[in-house]
Amino acid sequence: MLYNISMKTLKFKLYQHKRNRFLKRSINAAGVIYNHCIALHKRYYRMWGKHLNSAKLQAHIASCRKRNPFWQSVGSQAVQDICQRIEKAYQLFFKHNKKGVRPPGFKKVRRYKSFTLKQAGYKFLGGNRINICNRVYQFWKSREIEGTVKTLTIKRTPLGELFMVVVVDNCAEPEFEVKTGKIAGFDFGLKTFLTSSVGTKIESPQFFKQSLNAVKIASRHHSKKLKGSSNRERARKNLVRKYEDISNRRRDRFWKLAHELTDRFDVLCFETLNLKGMQRLWGRKISDLAFGEFLQILEWVAKKKNKLVVFIDRWYPSSKTCSNCGHVLDSLDLSVREWRCPSCQSVNGRDENASQVICAVGASTVGLGDVRQSETAIAV
Repeated sequence: MLYNISMKTLKFKLYQHKRNRFLKRSINAAGVIYNHCIALHKRYYRMWGKHLNSAKLQAHIASCRKRNPFWQSVGSQAVQDICQRIEKAYQLFFKHNKKGVRPPGFKKVRRYKSFTLKQAGYKFLGGNRINICNRVYQFWKSREIEGTVKTLTIKRTPLGELFMVVVVDNCAEPEFEVKTGKIAGFDFGLKTFLTSSVGTKIESPQFFKQSLNAVKIASRHHSKKLKGSSNRERARKNLVRKYEDISNRRRDRFWKLAHELTDRFDVLCFETLNLKGMQRLWGRKISDLAFGEFLQILEWVAKKKNKLVVFIDRWYPSSKTCSNCGHVLDSLDLSVREWRCPSCQSVNGRDENASQVICAVGASTVGLGDVRQSETAIAV
């Protein structure tokens, strides 16, 4: 059995306890420091027309922190991480501002989510206990923490629950490699979630659409409550639970589907999609299908199992190309779900044909030759 050495992220939920208010207070303080840093960046640019150096910002925040007891509830390394987050966001803005990337802005403190500790500020005490900022907390230890702990992040959900995210390095995992010798292409659609080149269709339950009435009722109840009242806060939490339930059910299905596909095929071919453009056209339905989230999960599972996920260019005419003879149509309206090839006279279903073309192009991309049938064995 082989072992794969890599970096891994583990997530644990903290027990509910009145002591958790100190962590929530630290997250609020981190939000205040974040907004202060953003204000300094904006002021520095107005005065000097330059970007504020991260080292200067960290030195200034360190001197301010000595005079502010509230800021001291956040560890010094967490403050450095805040400055580094802002610096990274500005660098992305400078690099991709022409593509619509916006600079970092102010955030509401009550919606600020997390702070990160690196080498210091925490200590695992054994079992399910951990010391964070000189206070002991308990967490649900769903699995052992193996490897070297690199960072520890405390995250707050909209419901007020606290989670502990641990990044470990040098984590050895058994590497199971099962070869099926099969390749498949998949076409993403609005009516059918995935159409495979082997002839199977995978439907999407559209979890948000199923729960839409419940979400509307919860949202209506929340909007009718008096602002600042305990009833409004209770209604807000009820609405958040509805959204979390939808997200959890969708993610659970994606993980199961990703394992099912990677167990069945060695190479999975997809077409790169302009999801933002599709979002503008079809809005809520694209968000409900969440194809981008599924691909992220699939790539992670495929990497773990030593399977290959191949993407072909989004501009390749997969829907207009005949999978039998390779003839390319001049145009094909989106409403046309089935068409006859003028060259070989074969009748092609739009999604089925596109999946077979994607499979063939993906196979040629990775050097597997001209593959037309998805179940064709891969020569090894």
